[in-house]
Amino acid sequence: MNEITMEVWGDFACFTRPESKVERLTYPVMTPSAARGILSAVYSKPVEFYWQVRRIEVLSPIRYMSFKRNEVIKIIGKNPKPMLVEDDRTQRQTVVLKDVRYRITAEIVLRKGFKGTAEQLYEQAERGIRNGKCFFQPSFGLREFACYYSGPTESTPVNESIDIGIMLYDVFDLNKFEVTPKAEPFVSLFKAKLENGVLEVPPYDSELVLKPERGA
Repeated sequence: MNEITMEVWGDFACFTRPESKVERLTYPVMTPSAARGILSAVYSKPVEFYWQVRRIEVLSPIRYMSFKRNEVIKIIGKNPKPMLVEDDRTQRQTVVLKDVRYRITAEIVLRKGFKGTAEQLYEQAERGIRNGKCFFQPSFGLREFACYYSGPTESTPVNESIDIGIMLYDVFDLNKFEVTPKAEPFVSLFKAKLENGVLEVPPYDSELVLKPERGA
């Protein structure tokens, strides 16, 4: 066993383009970062391995929906103070995908010093997917957009091709094990193209993945 395949689906998804700034505008396809987040919600051992997404297949037609959402503009700190709803919220225009379904294929990349076997990790991950277990509820970009998952089926990808252009690959350095909310952001990008419903994802260490120098 050298890869994991799972299907995920939900009512809505928003994989926000970073260039959209204030308003939320989704990519037409799930990003590798979002796929890794879903896999990590189901099974994760950051010190021992990281998920390398290899392929994302679009199984439902790409459809959009637009609406406004209320969002809180302040972050609760260590000593939280009461929030005033009228003062601490804002409305944002949001363009999302609806009725989404994807098939994710990924592999486990072991970290240096791991003394176990990859087979053990794959078996545990497969068992979690099969039994519907997870560390926390996975989502499609935003927490309120719940993601449901199962093992793969024989569904056929949509017959659609899109030159997406530069797409977000991840927001953390996958070669560092401290991928936590306190980890330092490290944005990487790649040139994405959906071909007949399939988005091929290059390895994180590939020259095809654009990484800025830390601190640039």
